[in-house]
Amino acid sequence: MKPENANNPWHRVEPGEDVPKRFNVIIEIPMGSSNKYELDKKSGLLKLDRVLYSAVHYPANYGFIPQTLSEDGDPVDVLVLSSSPVVPLTLVMARPIGLIRINDQRQADDKVLAVPVGDPEFDSYQQVEELPPHKLAVLRRFFEDYKALEAKEVVVEDILPAEAALRVVEKCVADYRKQFLAG
Repeated sequence: MKPENANNPWHRVEPGEDVPKRFNVIIEIPMGSSNKYELDKKSGLLKLDRVLYSAVHYPANYGFIPQTLSEDGDPVDVLVLSSSPVVPLTLVMARPIGLIRINDQRQADDKVLAVPVGDPEFDSYQQVEELPPHKLAVLRRFFEDYKALEAKEVVVEDILPAEAALRVVEKCVADYRKQFLAG
């Protein structure tokens, strides 16, 4: 089945040449924002999905890997840790250091945790366990709290090593190709 809108960056941009070890991430939400932007699948534009109800902000840049398909029908979500916010619709080459396993209203909603390739502050991190414990606590707490005032339950089930992220990305690239590029 061909994509509905081939000009959409989800379909137009390649996931990268060394997937799953390194991949492109299209940023939707800059670190520090309390606005939830997401890619509109039809137009390819960013739309304001909502302003977060809770007094929280995104602790990392948030985006997706193009030409991937996760269980929820969307591209794979990625949190990109960096020293400063990244402008929405910027293409960032990143590599995974872990996976945040989330249950969002009883539906799996994994988030790959990644660092930008070449960022001097984060480039030395290879595994999520190497991050300062406070950084992990902030990431966990953000997802536990960000929908609380909407009366929606989000459970952070686990924070897993880079190998789990590699497997998820590899599977979601294959699922995208099967859904949109086969035959």
